[in-house]
This record gives sequence, structure tokens and C-alpha cells, in this order.
Amino acid sequence: MAETLAFDTASSMDARDSREVAAVAAKAYARIVAAWRLKNATAADLISVSPRTWSRIKTQAWDGVLKQDQLLRVSGLVGLYKALHLYFSHDLADRWVSLPNKGPLFQGRPPEQVMVEGGLPAILAARDYVDAVRGGL
Repeated sequence: MAETLAFDTASSMDARDSREVAAVAAKAYARIVAAWRLKNATAADLISVSPRTWSRIKTQAWDGVLKQDQLLRVSGLVGLYKALHLYFSHDLADRWVSLPNKGPLFQGRPPEQVMVEGGLPAILAARDYVDAVRGGL
């Protein structure tokens, strides 16, 4: 009986923690979307949520949780945002994702398109690309 109580308490704490993490991630991502001026469909696709869920997230009328993949996507996008702002002026950093890019990863397409099509691996590759360029590789 005591084991069950301990398990139930741990489970409810995990759920609460998951919601808190999701709320912080959602708030950070909403700010990035606004800075990058992404369309709603693109914003939803980048973190693999439905347009309806994205609408609730961006208005902070959402108290859900994000799956591991979705959290990793947000993490990658936050890292990309930070790297862009370390490398470029703020204006260019915020426009970069929507500009055609001649880099080998993008082949003339905007990074946002490549990341939507390629999902988490493409998001992480875009982040690695900017980190490499910033580091002089």
C-alpha cells in the first residue's frame, strides 16, 4: 500500500513538472515565433502540434504537456535563435529563417522550410550549421 501511495505521489509530481516545463517551453517558443514572424501553420509544424493546439499555446490558453520530440524541437529552435543572435545583427538574426540560403543544408531554400520538412533532425542540423559558421568551421 505504501508503495502505491509513493508511486501515485511521484506520478502526480511528474505530471505537474511536465506541465511546468511545457509552459516555459511554450512561452519561449511563442516569443521566437513572434520575433521570426512565422506563419501559424509553420509555427505549428515546426514543433509538431496541430494548428488548433498552436493557437492555444500562443495565447497562453494551454496547459498541456509536450512530448519528448516536441521539447527537443523547442530546445533546438531556442538554441538556433540564440546562435543567430550571437552571429548576426538582431534584425538579420530574426529574418534568417525565412531567407533563401545557399548553404549545403538548405540548397537555396529558406531554413524554416527545410526544418518543417525535415523535422527534428533538420532543426538540429540547422542549429549545428549556424554554430559551425559562428565558430569558423
